[in-house]
Amino acid sequence: MSPGTPAFIIRVLPWDEARNLARPLREAVFVHEQGVPIEQEWDELDACSDHAIALTPTGEAIGTARLLPETGSACVFRIGRMAVLKPWRGRGVGAALLNALLERAAGCGARSIVLHAQTHASGFYQRFGFSAEGGEYLEAGIPHFTMRLRLVNPPA
Repeated sequence: MSPGTPAFIIRVLPWDEARNLARPLREAVFVHEQGVPIEQEWDELDACSDHAIALTPTGEAIGTARLLPETGSACVFRIGRMAVLKPWRGRGVGAALLNALLERAAGCGARSIVLHAQTHASGFYQRFGFSAEGGEYLEAGIPHFTMRLRLVNPPA
């Protein structure tokens, strides 16, 4: 890679374009590394989500996350399934994925964004302005916090 060439790019894609890139990556991180049962990893929400994919200049998928409107609310969006391959962690991939989806949500009129953060990653989300709501709980056997970022104050 020559100087000035980015280490990775972010593309936001619909599921039909993201599937072949995101599936192996999420299985590597969630199923194989973290032990999430495969039947809990895949759901019908992928098809109605926008998927941010981090790609190396050679097209290798190294990170992914998804964004979808929260059920029953046009102004609340949910970010989930954030996964970055281990060799790429700590290199700005997660931040770039998150920023891409925050921009997409804001462009869709989101007033707040909610996510289920693995407890060890809650500090990462706090740096972006997310705050924990409620106590810790288990999801797929992994400790989590629900966290929220308010993008604009709702009218009084």
